[in-house]
Amino acid sequence: MTIKATHSVSSFGVSPDESKRDEYIKVSPTVPKSVADMWESLAPDVRAALISSELKADNNNGMIKHQQSLAGSSTPTVMSRASSSVSFFEQNSSLGSSKEEDSIESNDVMHEKCPVSGAAVKLTPLERAPENVFSFTKTHLSEKSEVVNPTSSTTVTTTTKVVSTSRGWRNIFSLPISYDVNMVAHGTLFDTINSQLLDATGVHPEGYNTRFAVVDADVDELYGEKIRAYFTVRGIELTVCVIEGGEAGKRPEAVDTILDQLCAYKLRRREPFLAIGGGCVLDIAGMAACLYRRGVPFVRVPTTLLAIVDASVGVKNGVDYCCCVTDESYKNRVGSFYAPSACLLDPAFIASQDARNISNGFGEILKLALVRSSDLFDLLEAHGRALVDSRFEDEALKQSGVSSRIIDVSIQIMLEELGPNLWESKLDRCVDYGHTFSKLLEMVPGADIMHGEAVNVDGFFCAVISYLRGYIDMDTVNRIFNCMKSLNLPTNSSDLELELAWQSCKDAIEHRHGEQRIPLITEIGESVCVSDITEEELERALGMMAKFDH
Repeated sequence: MTIKATHSVSSFGVSPDESKRDEYIKVSPTVPKSVADMWESLAPDVRAALISSELKADNNNGMIKHQQSLAGSSTPTVMSRASSSVSFFEQNSSLGSSKEEDSIESNDVMHEKCPVSGAAVKLTPLERAPENVFSFTKTHLSEKSEVVNPTSSTTVTTTTKVVSTSRGWRNIFSLPISYDVNMVAHGTLFDTINSQLLDATGVHPEGYNTRFAVVDADVDELYGEKIRAYFTVRGIELTVCVIEGGEAGKRPEAVDTILDQLCAYKLRRREPFLAIGGGCVLDIAGMAACLYRRGVPFVRVPTTLLAIVDASVGVKNGVDYCCCVTDESYKNRVGSFYAPSACLLDPAFIASQDARNISNGFGEILKLALVRSSDLFDLLEAHGRALVDSRFEDEALKQSGVSSRIIDVSIQIMLEELGPNLWESKLDRCVDYGHTFSKLLEMVPGADIMHGEAVNVDGFFCAVISYLRGYIDMDTVNRIFNCMKSLNLPTNSSDLELELAWQSCKDAIEHRHGEQRIPLITEIGESVCVSDITEEELERALGMMAKFDH
């Protein structure tokens, strides 16, 4: 015969009526010595109140049901109760407090439930820092049921209730992130009459006439004299740290170079330094800024189309890392979220780039069009080739506003996507389009592929996957393909093989916390993140990729 648990009492003690209730069945609850000692230490009136409260609730909820069950049965039934032991490991307040004391609670006290353990959390603000520091108590209730068989015909279930409490403090602080992305009048950034560059380096005491700048080696060759002259005419001595741009130089050693120069320069804690160059230089300089004195301000001055629409507007910095254990290199594996104090964007820099670098920048712009803006895609489809060929200097397109419109819309989309999610607490991100398979493509030893180019190959591969899933039709695929070709962007790579593609999906699961979260377009300007792409699906997509005239 199985006897289900129908009644529970506290194992802190036995009520005067305990012997009557044990007439049903004899069960002796086992109480740990520490709990018994705690129970004995309580005042008699407190123990009596606890017992009375529990018995009253149990009698109302449990005994009535069993009495009804017994009344409706013609067969004698053996009835049992389950013993319930409650252990209080820690108490934040005295059990003997008066009702008046228990009812008093500040209106500022907050209650919440721990999302991990389910514990009830009580937060009390501290007087000297009520907005930031709270003392807390966490109360967690757990139950453990154990089945014992005192006789062959009886099963007794013993339920142990454990209430554990802990205490501590919580510090809450929201970082005051605010930075301006400034569009500079075309070609005027280094003009001596334009004070924007100087203003960005901060306000300093009178007589403080030095500044520090990290400059891309290629930029220094083209603009170094103008940059130095800009500060010289103002009586300011500029210290320049020149580093190589490009993916090959994006290593921890480059960060060390900047840190060494900052130490020699003796940069002040609140003194912004300038970072002038392409995306790699901005990433390296941002990493150094984050590390030096645990964080100093820096100003981004992007000099490539890719950096203007991508690296300059967010808060991510980092370098590629070669692991001594795996003997493999990982793109952007070491980095930080650290905002610049300001960004200065002068589109005149674009004209100094060659055609390949301009197409490389369009790789990121086209990505944004595919996932967020059909209007931007229309502009690229109609005018992209002319902008590549003229290096954004086509007078008709400048006068009509097409050139600036493409840059402005791209920056605005990036900020709209990044702004509410700067620290990437949300990992389903449409701006990750083209950034799943491209990472490994860029890290293939000896591969001659730039970042925007790799993003575009990845983006077309994902468009084919969307087609195979029925998200888009072949007309849309062809339209995307033709637009990519008009921008002189690659649409395939000999390194994009099944093994690399499948490994990229595995890496995505690691990077995006347990799920692939791969963005796929559902139409031009709309996207969805998926986490169920299979190896067989990748193989089919690669087969279809081969049919296009790349």
